[in-house]
Amino acid sequence: MTTKPLRVAVLGAGGRGTGFGRLLAEQPMQAQVVAVAEPRDAYRDAFAAAHKLPASGVFRTWQEFLAGPPAYDAAVIATMDRDHAGPAVACLQQGKHLLLEKPMAATLDECRAIEAAQRKSGALVAVCHSMRYQKGHATFKEILASGRIGEIVSLDQLEQVAFWHQAHSFVRGNWGHEGRSAFMLLAKSCHDIDYIAHLVDQPCRRVSSFGALSYFNLAHAPAGSTARCTEGCAVESTCPYSAIRRYVDAEHLDGWPACTVSPVHTREAHLEAIRTGPYGRCVYRCDNDVVDHQVVAMEFEGDITATFTMTAFTQHGGRLIRVHGTEGEARCEGGRIVVRSFRTNDVETIEIGPEAGGHGGGDTRVVRDWLAAVHAGNPALIRTSAQESLRTHTIVFAAERSRRERRTVDLGAM
Repeated sequence: MTTKPLRVAVLGAGGRGTGFGRLLAEQPMQAQVVAVAEPRDAYRDAFAAAHKLPASGVFRTWQEFLAGPPAYDAAVIATMDRDHAGPAVACLQQGKHLLLEKPMAATLDECRAIEAAQRKSGALVAVCHSMRYQKGHATFKEILASGRIGEIVSLDQLEQVAFWHQAHSFVRGNWGHEGRSAFMLLAKSCHDIDYIAHLVDQPCRRVSSFGALSYFNLAHAPAGSTARCTEGCAVESTCPYSAIRRYVDAEHLDGWPACTVSPVHTREAHLEAIRTGPYGRCVYRCDNDVVDHQVVAMEFEGDITATFTMTAFTQHGGRLIRVHGTEGEARCEGGRIVVRSFRTNDVETIEIGPEAGGHGGGDTRVVRDWLAAVHAGNPALIRTSAQESLRTHTIVFAAERSRRERRTVDLGAM
């Protein structure tokens, strides 16, 4: 147990690392940001200035940080997905606590290495599966666990990525190419597979999966389109994926996703960014290779079945979850939960009030619970430990193996 503020290093100062740094700074009695590692000058300098870090606490890479770190107690791992395992294992070997952004790592072996390092060190790790922490989804879990709809028999979950989000993050953006990040199900939907496993609360036995990159490719490029939206594209003014509309003419240039294209939020800076950077590319002419739709079918102990669908082809984002039980059914979408009873025919609608912050308040809650667990020395306060996250990540890797190998995969063989 400790009463002093936790000295935290933030490794990776992109959108997620910067957001976690802000949340830590809002709790000065519990945490103090003491260091940052970030390869991009503008983002590193902005983070250091926001937290008033001395030069001795500012590093270009996580390797430089670990070679000569200032005194620290814990680290936030918010590097790119493929760079999670290195700093995570190294920090754990130093006995430091971790707040680890999802996914745990880019391969199952790396996930296992992180879990093994955590067990050996005894340090506390929380993986940022924010769905478990978001108020509405946490309430939904409580309703199911109470037995309100009897025993769970089947479940289906839809992740509506939204057409513009797919284009931003998974076509033009950092997660569009597996070689630079991870496959789509891991990068985007390990949240969802984790939450499904959390709701069912039984071991997964086997999975099957299907999916493809069907639309965001050269075969669908309109006649008259150009490599960039700024190069006189004949269809730019009517294209739903226009980078000019999304990043330059956006109402709030400092709001997500427009803010990601440039650290300076003026129309001129954003226009220059899409002229030269990745976010100005035509969505049909990028080097993306991750799927734009995928389905996963899962069989859990007790013959419980679940399906998950991820699709880019929706107008709005968010999740739709339906759970079918022996005594009723329940539905969760956004801030609304509906519970129906077979016995009484009663229908109860629960409206969950909105919470500020990333992932509907989930980011705030995961940071809060992690800090509370470390200060109390109580791992039970962490809902998404390294062990629990490894369990649900294994389902994700099995599903992707199924998609690639076109066969059902037994979890026992992973």
